[in-house]
Amino acid sequence: MPTKTVRIPTTDGQADAFAAFPDRGGRHPGVLLYTDAFGLRPELAERARELAGHGYYVLVPNLYYRHGPAPVIELPEHIGEEIRPAVIARLMPLIEAHTTERVLRDADAYLRFLTTQPEVSAGPIAAIGYCMGPALAMRTAAAHPDQVAVVAGFHPGFLVTDAPDSPHRLIPRIKAEVHLGLSENDMSSEALTELHQALDAAGVDYTCEIYPGTVHGFTMSDTDAFNPSALQRHWDRLLPLLGRTLADS
Repeated sequence: MPTKTVRIPTTDGQADAFAAFPDRGGRHPGVLLYTDAFGLRPELAERARELAGHGYYVLVPNLYYRHGPAPVIELPEHIGEEIRPAVIARLMPLIEAHTTERVLRDADAYLRFLTTQPEVSAGPIAAIGYCMGPALAMRTAAAHPDQVAVVAGFHPGFLVTDAPDSPHRLIPRIKAEVHLGLSENDMSSEALTELHQALDAAGVDYTCEIYPGTVHGFTMSDTDAFNPSALQRHWDRLLPLLGRTLADS
């Protein structure tokens, strides 16, 4: 499986990113993969390789590139619950610095890079994410409705907030099909109801389900939250969705 580290020109510098794509030549639909809060690391590189094995060019940017190349902070091989709070505390200033304005500027650069790669076919792309990533994917789809045909998010955070530009308020701008796979503790019932109402009102084609027996982070095998059956369920939802929406790309 060909993989490479790439540099993406942005208005704020150069974003390092991981790219994986099929080894059979030709051109393939593009997938922009937004990481969880822990950022670009072997777990996400392996996720990209798996997706590439199904026929996609997958780009995984280092969201924190303004603070240095990935990994921006030293991460243990396994992020156990006993050290998770300390790791999150070190990452929080980076997360807070990743403002909506930066997200949108970066999305422009990521899509421009992805759609001009010689291995990427013409046509729409998918924006997918984990943890904080689904909110970024949704912002990307809202800002580029004619380029993003599918949004998929797993154990999402920050989709429904009190902010005027909360991702759920952007849903009327989205043309993509949406799948959200939530853990049992990702969203309150009130927030989930508000999200469903926004999706329904906008007429978005979507599925939103709670994966039973899960906690936030269930797809990540380098954390204590990992749930193998839920990871498989994630693939069972994601791969048909990508195949259906990007079939003509």
